[in-house]
Amino acid sequence: MKKILFRKLLIDCLKFFLISLLSASIIVWVFQAVNFLDIMIEDGRDHLVYIQYTLLNFPKTMNKIVPFALFFSFSYVLAKYELKNELLVFWTYGVSKVQLINFFLKFSFILVILQISLTSIIVPKSQELSRNFLKKSNINFFDNFIKPRKFNDTIKNLTIYAESKTPEGDLRNIYMKKGSFKDFQITYAKKGKYNLIDGVNFLTLYDGNTIYNTNNGISNFSFSKSDFNLSDLDTNTITVIKTQETSTLKLLSCIKSYLNGKLSIENNPAITLNCNLRNIDNVFKELYKRHIIPFYIPILIMISLIHILNPKEKINFTKYRTFIFLTGLFLIIFSETTLRFISNNLVFNLNMIIIPIAIFIILYLSILIKLNIKMGKS
Repeated sequence: MKKILFRKLLIDCLKFFLISLLSASIIVWVFQAVNFLDIMIEDGRDHLVYIQYTLLNFPKTMNKIVPFALFFSFSYVLAKYELKNELLVFWTYGVSKVQLINFFLKFSFILVILQISLTSIIVPKSQELSRNFLKKSNINFFDNFIKPRKFNDTIKNLTIYAESKTPEGDLRNIYMKKGSFKDFQITYAKKGKYNLIDGVNFLTLYDGNTIYNTNNGISNFSFSKSDFNLSDLDTNTITVIKTQETSTLKLLSCIKSYLNGKLSIENNPAITLNCNLRNIDNVFKELYKRHIIPFYIPILIMISLIHILNPKEKINFTKYRTFIFLTGLFLIIFSETTLRFISNNLVFNLNMIIIPIAIFIILYLSILIKLNIKMGKS
């Protein structure tokens, strides 16, 4: 009978957790997806690139919401059980509060393993795939980022200005600058039109002039028609792999090289990108985020279990529930804040790693002491 009771309570908690997690993640993800529209509108990527890039960012969004959804779900279900007197069934069949707490704590460590797998494997891989996918995608909708009376510098090393744009998509009085400060090409044309010739995108310019500045020498020529190739252009979108997109094994290799004194100021491609002395703090922070912050999950579940310590008949039970909720919310914020204190100081990092362990032990012993005192009085 005890197993049935435990299973029923656990299933109720997990159902509510999954519903809360997916609902909140989808809402946040939709808001982020609106921001990602810039990839299609500003950079000229097509809708398939936008959809796939947005989908690959969903695991990252869900990962951020897991702690709050978990704490909220377990707190809500346990409070609901208490308010409906359903917890009395557990005590009637000989289930002690310590047994119930220990059962959930054992399960919480399973959640820790799942969360570490999500943060250290799934999220980095999905972020890497989204970055590589964006890097390899082509610019398809050139019409999107050319806005009249605005300097458009979305394309790398290219600035385009158009005075107006007709309903047919033709550009009027076009100014284009391509290249660096020393070596550049400036083109002016009265009219411009997009064309697809043999599968290659061109901007056809009419009635204009081009000025070249190469090796401090200036030359110019006039043209009645000129085709500007757009197929080999890239946008200013950041396509370099970031630390948070690097696999855990590569980050661990970077830390190993740092401990062995093999790192320098510059990147070491033999190890991984972003592995240098200037970025080593971020490497430590990323590993801490992936492997240590998930250990706050058992603490959050234990805080939610405080609901079973006092019955609903107790005075100020509503304030008691509010206090539990605020405590859990503070712990979630605190766990994320500790990330800022991680650096290349190994001793200090070790102290930060000990913090969740110390909180867990203190909270667990406090609950046991409170239960023993209650049992002694009864």
